[in-house]
Amino acid sequence: MVLKIGLGGGCHWCTEAVMQTFPGVLHVNQGYITAAPPHDTYSEAVVATYDEQTNLEMLLEVHLETHALTVLHSRRGVYRSAIYCMDKTQIEHVRLLVSAISRKRNKQYITAILPFHEFKPSRESLQDYYKKRPDAPFCKRYIAPKLEQVRILTKNQH
Repeated sequence: MVLKIGLGGGCHWCTEAVMQTFPGVLHVNQGYITAAPPHDTYSEAVVATYDEQTNLEMLLEVHLETHALTVLHSRRGVYRSAIYCMDKTQIEHVRLLVSAISRKRNKQYITAILPFHEFKPSRESLQDYYKKRPDAPFCKRYIAPKLEQVRILTKNQH
């Protein structure tokens, strides 16, 4: 069975690259997601498609640990820290998982858990941003360190 979840965590180029390296993620669509009001403005995010054997708790932990999400800032509307769930059952499950991760990490996350409403893909030239230009200054400075975090966080999973 194939499942989907939306993830917003700052720049969607970073979130896309992080999720593309996560074990069990089959496809990542980069773009903009809306939820119900008051979160009905588009915010940079991805939709990750994953198989049912994927460790969702670890996927969420990687998402939470690879972007700045404990502090509110003026750009949170465009760069919303969020997990967009496809149905009410997923929302409840994600709330439990995030609560467990919060206790484990001893952090209070500002990440919103929201119902997915609509997705609009980024233009084609921005898709697979890191894969197409790993040597770009932005990729080296911001994305590469996050991919190293993913490697460290998931190395004991196998």
